[in-house]
Amino acid sequence: MRFLGHSTVRIELAGRVVLTDPVLTPRIGPLRRVTGALGEDAWADVDTVLISHLHGDHLHLNSLRVLGRGTSIVVPRGAGAWLRGKGFTDVSEIAPGETIEDGALTVTATEARHSGHRWGPRLTHGPQAPAVGHLVSGGGTRIYAAGDTDLFDGMREIGPVDVALVPVWGWGPTLGPGHLDPERAAKAVELIEPAVAVPVHWGTLALTGLTRVPFGVGRTMRRLLVDPPREFAAAVARTHARTEVIVTEPGDRVLPGARSGS
Repeated sequence: MRFLGHSTVRIELAGRVVLTDPVLTPRIGPLRRVTGALGEDAWADVDTVLISHLHGDHLHLNSLRVLGRGTSIVVPRGAGAWLRGKGFTDVSEIAPGETIEDGALTVTATEARHSGHRWGPRLTHGPQAPAVGHLVSGGGTRIYAAGDTDLFDGMREIGPVDVALVPVWGWGPTLGPGHLDPERAAKAVELIEPAVAVPVHWGTLALTGLTRVPFGVGRTMRRLLVDPPREFAAAVARTHARTEVIVTEPGDRVLPGARSGS
């Protein structure tokens, strides 16, 4: 497994290669990647792409074009026609509770508490499909990729799992609705009971120029590119110490046994 940055994780399981919410390019609109660029090895041989929701930092059209328009893409139910209209030819839809099979791999959509509108929670026109998470299973291993979500009671029904990919922040100096901060992400770990938790959705993207502002919001943004996963690890150690938290820098492999809180 490799954390490629933001909500993008390369999962190699049961003979298949899966990418979650691929963000592969140096820029996404006004956001720029503040970590090292990814090489083609990051997305080589991908079999399936899982999209949790339609926001541009999770369903990024240019990154999907990098993978190829014939790549197998799984989107929330209701989003397929819109993505096919963008020229992608192998698009499947899945809703919470539904399962698809990919060789020896199974993918089950889960509930998520997050806006499913392409342009944000306050708009009513344009593409919309309910946000989901994904439970990826194969070879006796279960991995939960939460996507973007707030806490919800159904998290208790997802676990226990071997690995949970847990969002712990975002890309700006503040969080909007439907996100987890480090403390609430630790509460999610209590509900899901993973053997291993990997903090994601942090340390990768920032508004262009923001990190160069010397004081105020610039200083805050620089801290938020580093601290959330470590705050999450410390919170889990206090509340659910039997879960191993692996803090992995964007672009690096997830190494079991690398318990980290610093």
